[in-house]
Amino acid sequence: MDKFLIDGNTSLTGEIEICGAKNSAVAILPATLLVNGTITLENVPNISDISKICDILKVLGAKVEWTAKNTVVIDSRNITTVHAPLDSTREFRASYYFLGALLSRFHEAEIGLPGGCKIGQRPIDQHIKGFEALGGTVEVANKVYAKADKLEGTSVYFDVISVGATINVMLASVLAEGVTTLSNVAKEPHVVDVANFLNKCGANIIGAGTEEIKITGVDKLEGNYTYSIVPDQIEAGTFMCAAVATRGDILIKNCIPEHMLPLTTKLIDIGATVEEKGDSIRVYMEKDKSIQPTNVTTAPYPGFPTDLQPQLGVCLALADGKSVITENIWQSRFQYTVELNKMGADITDRGTSALFNGVPQLKGAQIEASDLRAGAALIIAALAADGQTELSNIHFVDRGYEGVEEKFRKLGANIQRV
Repeated sequence: MDKFLIDGNTSLTGEIEICGAKNSAVAILPATLLVNGTITLENVPNISDISKICDILKVLGAKVEWTAKNTVVIDSRNITTVHAPLDSTREFRASYYFLGALLSRFHEAEIGLPGGCKIGQRPIDQHIKGFEALGGTVEVANKVYAKADKLEGTSVYFDVISVGATINVMLASVLAEGVTTLSNVAKEPHVVDVANFLNKCGANIIGAGTEEIKITGVDKLEGNYTYSIVPDQIEAGTFMCAAVATRGDILIKNCIPEHMLPLTTKLIDIGATVEEKGDSIRVYMEKDKSIQPTNVTTAPYPGFPTDLQPQLGVCLALADGKSVITENIWQSRFQYTVELNKMGADITDRGTSALFNGVPQLKGAQIEASDLRAGAALIIAALAADGQTELSNIHFVDRGYEGVEEKFRKLGANIQRV
């Protein structure tokens, strides 16, 4: 398997451009199954999860054509089956969006039990609750099978805030009869992005990004539209943290500064300078300035995102003092701290929280990524460390970052895939 060899003591400088949001694209691509026509999606990240989704769409009968590196045209008018390939859908978490889309349009859907990064328990009970409230029945074993004679609008209150369940039940509701009201929903930018895409195709969704989403069912969604995926806030945040940990200076282009506010606030707290310039953010850390400790608690948007917790954790591992990160979303998000300790960090995992006792320097080591965001964080740690680091399991990183080594090289990194 591939691994990265990364030389440390690197101060990253320069500018990079952010891709479209992975978390939007993995939902909008399955959502094209709802559309009676052709859809052109722009700013689509060219990553392994997207490749898998496109392959599944082809198996279902859709026509998929890449007309440029980040532009894909999808025609889902002639779907031939509602049974998605079980092995493929088991490989990644976002495959569950095929359930909502297929159930909505064809009243039947089957996928393998979704997999993905092992960052804690990731049930789909809230998805099932929504499907059943709409009139569907769901059977779960090593696969998930959903069916409905018809779908009718209803009220759904989610017991926990879930991005996946919010989007999936929204997909299932757009063609249902009547009005569906979703309460205690996720407000993340990619939830809004999916709603905007559906509305452009003729759906009637209001309230995305607020506490309540109301969907008035329509007869069909029309195609022949072009839609551009929103910029990826997590990729932008990863490079923001990289600028701080390596005491560099990075201009991050094609991002939405408003989406970055929870991270921006923390980076300023620990001593970084953050400048917003339209659709760009410049982050730099003076070389002779100590990173200051802080405490962080993850929470659903607009709180601090769990997907940026490991990247900020690298900065706090190098802070001048003690910090505490409290993780409220995923139980196993601190697996990366074991690898940082191999590099000389002083971190104590306390289950739902971790104590970071900052050290002056990390050292290169042989380490491995346990999940997507852990892999990104460990690249940052390796660049800040003294010596060379060998990072394995980098297939996790490829799931969510397009051309990650090329972007880091553009900023001055010596990183090789071997």
